[in-house]
Amino acid sequence: QVQLVESGGGLVQAGGSLRLSCAASGSIFTINAMGWYRQAPGKQRELVAIITRGGSTNYAESVKGRFTISRDNAKNTGYLQMNSLKPEDTAIYYCYAYAVVVNGHRSSAMDYWGNGTLVTVSS
Repeated sequence: QVQLVESGGGLVQAGGSLRLSCAASGSIFTINAMGWYRQAPGKQRELVAIITRGGSTNYAESVKGRFTISRDNAKNTGYLQMNSLKPEDTAIYYCYAYAVVVNGHRSSAMDYWGNGTLVTVSS
């Protein structure tokens, strides 16, 4: 199993910045992709940004040029730097990982989710 723990959320004024972190732990063989999703009140969960182990990235159009995703493979940790925040960025942000775990002689690849961290942007 893999545990994902997010940190770095909070309250910030519009135009401000926050940096989210996601630390992964457990019987991890490798994390193929790490990403961030968000869910605003009354809305569906949506992809914010995702990064492969090799460093390829993909962003939602709404955050391009403002958010930057990165990861430290040695530490099994992902980051989301959020700049120029807007009130519409207010949401619970969830860390996501597609990881390969080992259990004895077996390995399996699965999706894992953190519990989320709240980001509130005031106008």
